[in-house]
Amino acid sequence: MHDQHDIDLFLEMLAAERGHSQNSQEAYTRDLLGYTESLSEQISCASTEDIQDYIRSLHEAGLKNTTISRKISTIKQFYLFLFREGLRSDNPAAKIASPKTQRLLPKFLQQSHVNTLLNTAETEAKTGTPSAIRLHALLETLYATGMRISELVTLPRQSIGPDTVILMIKGKGDRERMVPLGAKARAALKQYTAVVDQETLKKKQSTPYYLFPSRGKTGHLTRRRVGQLLKELAGRAQVPADMLSPHKLRHAFATHLLTNGADLRAVQQMLGHADISTTQIYTHVLDERLKSLVFDKHPLANN
Repeated sequence: MHDQHDIDLFLEMLAAERGHSQNSQEAYTRDLLGYTESLSEQISCASTEDIQDYIRSLHEAGLKNTTISRKISTIKQFYLFLFREGLRSDNPAAKIASPKTQRLLPKFLQQSHVNTLLNTAETEAKTGTPSAIRLHALLETLYATGMRISELVTLPRQSIGPDTVILMIKGKGDRERMVPLGAKARAALKQYTAVVDQETLKKKQSTPYYLFPSRGKTGHLTRRRVGQLLKELAGRAQVPADMLSPHKLRHAFATHLLTNGADLRAVQQMLGHADISTTQIYTHVLDERLKSLVFDKHPLANN
């Protein structure tokens, strides 16, 4: 079938030039085959009106804008390929626009929620239970640095010393960044590492490679386990469990910094975002802060 031949050529290009995975190839195939089913002629002969009719059918079917945008992107890439390869003399998708997708703001913990969690974890750590001391260190470090949970659980033990005030974090693409470590996080980590070192000495074991070691196959605490521990802490602190996760603590770190006047570029560097546009999603808090400054602090505000 001519349609399948053109689709196969397109998929070969994606694999050869862009290195797309098998899953990506299958997704493109599904999108294109779904599109061909709406056509009364071959896909390579379709017009701009045919594409527009298909998009209307997607909206009428109640598909989300994000799904429609993906399908349109596939169609646009396909026809651009046919045009560039000389398989069509025009590009019928050139003027097709994708629907605007609303980028959802991340839900974040209020400062009061974080304070409650930190206070609960600190109180529990004072009991001297190793697990409580570890959880307190985990929580303080996550909130103090905004680290990804994958970065935290794979931190080497040697990254923390008695005088560590700057944490070196290896993030995505092995890019390293420096993040300051606050006094409370340093104190929690000092208490925790003392317990680990004491236990290591007592058992006459070598110092574990990871800061948060585990007997599991990875050698360190898993992201899933940290998530479970945080959910359990939320229950004890009477904070809604669905509001707490390692990633939501990262959101809280960024949001609370910006709310208190931190520079957007500084927050970008501490989060390890390669592109500042990723960090800009947090600027919704700046809008509220600016309103507050105008309405509450401006000399004419009460006139």
